[in-house]
Amino acid sequence: MSHPEFDRYASGYQDRLREPIRDRFARDPRFFTERKWILIRDFLETSGFDSASLSWLDVGCGEGDLMRMGVHNFARVAGCDVSPGMLQHAQGLDIRLQPSGTQLPFGDEEFDFATAVCVFHHVDPAERLSLILEMKRILRPGGVICLIEHNAQNPVVRGMVRRIPVDANAVLLEQRECHDLFRRAQMRSLGTEFFLYLPEKLFRLFGSLEALGKRVPFGGQFAAFGVRPA
Repeated sequence: MSHPEFDRYASGYQDRLREPIRDRFARDPRFFTERKWILIRDFLETSGFDSASLSWLDVGCGEGDLMRMGVHNFARVAGCDVSPGMLQHAQGLDIRLQPSGTQLPFGDEEFDFATAVCVFHHVDPAERLSLILEMKRILRPGGVICLIEHNAQNPVVRGMVRRIPVDANAVLLEQRECHDLFRRAQMRSLGTEFFLYLPEKLFRLFGSLEALGKRVPFGGQFAAFGVRPA
């Protein structure tokens, strides 16, 4: 998550995500962001949260694509990233530059919900707990962290990551490490949901079927949830 790495990728970022299997999985690359937004929206609804009253921070927001999908569903939506180059493409959103990969430019207890989407595999493993603690700091009591990551247990995903330029320095983490980070930060785990089983075309037809496999660790990605104790 260093400045030079993602500033290098800021120009033509979407092209640098191209990979043969990924390209066949979804005709429209926005599908991957859409699936993440659907998962987040459904989690909040089924957990009894009224997103219209919540403030949401997207850590490592990049170009702000996920924020744009959810910006009208929350009372406040903000984002931050370590890369000035990436943030240039997020103009018009409430965005701030992070001082470092483990520091967030917001005050204590400003948010109810915080996401980090495909961020932690770019964070040095020795610094991951520091970032979780920083995300916990900006949450109000009862606030929730959602970590979305590539599923390291899926061999197809591991092969794709090796071929995608922006993931050249990635160190994948399994869902159990996410929950271990929550535990070490004295947060309570709310479980894991695996997704991206169905390619775009099939998801449009049979999307409800994906929920049947959300506890089975074979999806392309997963979301791990943890809550700051009240």
